[in-house]
Parts: sequence; C-alpha cells; structure tokens
Amino acid sequence: MSRKPELKGRAARLARLLPAGSARGQAARAPFVLLVVVLLGGGLIGLLVLNSALSEGSFQLDDLKQRTKELTDEEQALQRDIDAYSAPRALQRRARELGMVPGGDPAFLDPDGRVKGSPSPAPAAATPLVLAPEALIPTSGSPSAPTPSPYAEPSAQAPTSTAATPGTTATPGTAATPTTTATPTPTPTPGR
Repeated sequence: MSRKPELKGRAARLARLLPAGSARGQAARAPFVLLVVVLLGGGLIGLLVLNSALSEGSFQLDDLKQRTKELTDEEQALQRDIDAYSAPRALQRRARELGMVPGGDPAFLDPDGRVKGSPSPAPAAATPLVLAPEALIPTSGSPSAPTPSPYAEPSAQAPTSTAATPGTTATPGTAATPTTTATPTPTPTPGR
C-alpha cells in the first residue's frame, strides 16, 4: 500500500500533461528490444559469414602452397635433367654418335676478304663399322665362322658387304670406339 507521493508545483503540472500509466513505458521498450535483438542477430550472422570466408580462403591458400611446392620440385627435376644433358661429356658423346668431330684452329675473314689464320679441314674420325643384320648371325654352313665384333676397328681387310651405304645409319651401339661415359638418366622427383 504504497501511495504515490503527491506532486506540487511544476511537477504536478507536467504530470497532468503526460498521460499516466505503464502502457507507454511498455510501448517504448518494445521497439528498442527488437532493435537490439536484430542488431545482435545480424552481428552474429555477419561473424559466421566472415569466419566461413576466412576458413575457405585458408584452405585455398594451403592448396596453392601445395601446388607451388609440386611445381617447384618439378622445375628442379627438369633443371637437373637439362644440366645432365648439357654437361660437356654428354654433349661430346652425343656429338660422336652423330658423327661430329672436334674442329681445328679457326680461320677468320677480314671485311676486305682476306683470310686470317691457316684453315685446315677437321681431322677425320674413325668411321663406325655398320654391319648388316645377316653378318651378325653365323651361317649354318660354317659354324666356326668368327662373329664380327661391333667395336672392331675398320681395316683394309673389312668385307665390302659391311660398308655403310647411303641411307643406313650407325646405331649408338655400333660405334668404332666404345664410350665409357654413362648416359644421363633423369632423376625421379620424390613423391611421384
């Protein structure tokens, strides 16, 4: 049984102007509470979307880092292969297989056409012995016939049927001088 205290003066006049009752206080609180709930819900949804976007970006970054590592490994393996094929011994071996010979001292032409130096032809290399397939198989008539070696040096007594004809090429295994350098093999990339 509490009574409201009686208002006097200015407070009494203001109390008469404003309607008394708790309905206005309730009505004023409802939009505020609704606004606060909407703001909190929107903030939580925004944080959820932001968190999802960040985690998706993190997964993409991990995938791209893995792909970059694989491509770097592949690049290094290819660079090792290039280095192996461009090594001086590998180049020399392939040049000999193609029938190339080392050059002599070079000669130069002046702008007026005179030759500087003494030009000379490159030294002739030993011609590889190219055998016909029939010569490699011993005939049934002579079982004691010696089998020609693919590394035999050509000589004046070489049979004329084994001479290289235009259109036949020497295989790497039939070179006149055996090569002792091993062919470069590509190194496998780990994990493949």
